Amino acid sequence: MISGILRVLPLTLLLHACGGTNSRPEVEPTPEIPFRIDGSLDFVRADSVLFRIAIEIAESDSARARGMMQRTSFPSESGMLFLFDDVQIRQFWMGNTPLSLDLIFIGANAAIVDFSKYATPFSDEGIVSRVPAQHVLEVPAGFVDSRGIVEGDHVRWRRTGE
Repeated sequence: MISGILRVLPLTLLLHACGGTNSRPEVEPTPEIPFRIDGSLDFVRADSVLFRIAIEIAESDSARARGMMQRTSFPSESGMLFLFDDVQIRQFWMGNTPLSLDLIFIGANAAIVDFSKYATPFSDEGIVSRVPAQHVLEVPAGFVDSRGIVEGDHVRWRRTGE
């Protein structure tokens, strides 16, 4: 009898460890990173301001690497501006980014030189500017089309308090 119990006990423990809804520890969801308003950006055509959006500025290496990762929304009329010190072909990717985005590439003279629309969320495929750019603005997908933004339009930004 004890021999039979000893044979069944390991099987019972194994089944208990593998089954049931409480066999896995609870995994905390990754907290969403809140959007921080650092300034504003104007879209300009022929010296006339077309419209203004609020911006979060990503200028450190870590902020640029993180970008819009772990964010499921933008505040209304906003975007993330990536500032760089040099002008070069820019490459971005959407890994860990749950939102579809439009990427607007901005030259050293603040002119829009290229854009990529409707970037696929969570994609590891590179999004590469066709021409060198100094800065990049990420906005919700469809923004470029709905606002009629074209290459050659300009942007002007300022930090909050300037």
